[in-house]
Amino acid sequence: MSHIAVIGAGITGATTAYALVEKGHTVTVFDRHRYAAMETSYANGGQLSASNAEVWNHWSTVLKGIGWLFRRDAPLSLNLTPSWHKYSWLAEFVANIPNYRANTIATTRLAIEARQHLLGMAEKAGIDFDAETRGILHIYHDAKGLEVATKANALLEEGGLTRQMVSPDEIRSLEPALKGRYAGGFFTPSDFTGDIHKFTRGLMAYCQRRGVTFVHDADVSTLAASSEAVDIGWTDLADARRRAENARFDGVVICAGIASRKLAAMLGDRVNIYPVKGYSITVELNDEDNQRAAPWVSLLDDKAKIVTSRLGVNRFRVAGTAEFNGANRDIRADRVQPLIDWTRKLFPGIDTSRVVPWAGLRPMLPDMMPRVGPGRKPRVFYNTGHGHLGWTLSAATAQIVADQVTLGVPAQTARAVTADMRTAAVNA
Repeated sequence: MSHIAVIGAGITGATTAYALVEKGHTVTVFDRHRYAAMETSYANGGQLSASNAEVWNHWSTVLKGIGWLFRRDAPLSLNLTPSWHKYSWLAEFVANIPNYRANTIATTRLAIEARQHLLGMAEKAGIDFDAETRGILHIYHDAKGLEVATKANALLEEGGLTRQMVSPDEIRSLEPALKGRYAGGFFTPSDFTGDIHKFTRGLMAYCQRRGVTFVHDADVSTLAASSEAVDIGWTDLADARRRAENARFDGVVICAGIASRKLAAMLGDRVNIYPVKGYSITVELNDEDNQRAAPWVSLLDDKAKIVTSRLGVNRFRVAGTAEFNGANRDIRADRVQPLIDWTRKLFPGIDTSRVVPWAGLRPMLPDMMPRVGPGRKPRVFYNTGHGHLGWTLSAATAQIVADQVTLGVPAQTARAVTADMRTAAVNA
């Protein structure tokens, strides 16, 4: 089999390396950090959620975004400073509103398929990633929100997802720790949660035991592809002299998150990823009172756009917000505070004196679909742009791209898998 380079050691890079090794390839993984899963795969919301597969390309999202522009605690924040990339990306986002139905159905199908792959990886690699298979509960504060969710739920069901509408009493029964009054909700028993960082690190360690080479502290600076090979040049960031190195491979799969746009440009491809920042807090549950006050069932509060996950006995993860502010990794106190306030309001028994904040840059494409498939040049493939669903979708997209690499799908005849999925959804 071939020697394939994978650029990026987040969740998509690790699952891709695994899928390629399983098919008999020799694999080398490059990452600019010393360890795997140190950027967007570090501390996300934890949900593996087909129930959150609805894409954002809808006029209601645009109208809400406009209304939130000048609220510092709003779920969405947009830096209005002029930027061609940001505003052209937003224009493409609006242009994809007609694809809302097809993309939502296609994403749902992919998310359902991903579950078996991810759990199979965890079992084979022996990874403990604090998985909780108690389902995901979506809650709605008023009848209007529940009505809108019911319409979106019809698309999720078209994609094959089994969900159940639940009453306020059923919400309290499913998660007794949750406080407040709700109009109703939807419960998806097949969805689950887990620690993305523990999973990714565990999977990379397994891949290394299987012979995968991990080149860390590597800033990839040059990429060139031909019909014969792919040449990769990188700088060793751990070397004080910034030593330049290079190597030749039979192919490359780019799984580099927001850096995928720059790397794709080197190869003549347009992969229009924009970094959309998300925040999380990890609440340390240091005693039995706090542990009893925190929920075990994973939640999504649609109004606040906040999700939760219980990561073992001692940790409670709360995540949300979308910030359009370029490649800015600053952790802003005014964006973290709404997550703390929400936790205190819905779970007043939790002590929030020990909270660890975090921010990560989601790699989003304007149609909210991942780029999975070949590039324009031979031997080049992409598995990137998963946005807020990288944890949910990566195990399936890794299998797809590994199959394409193995079959040697030529760029000039293959269609991107996203186009295939959309067509199938439209014709369903």
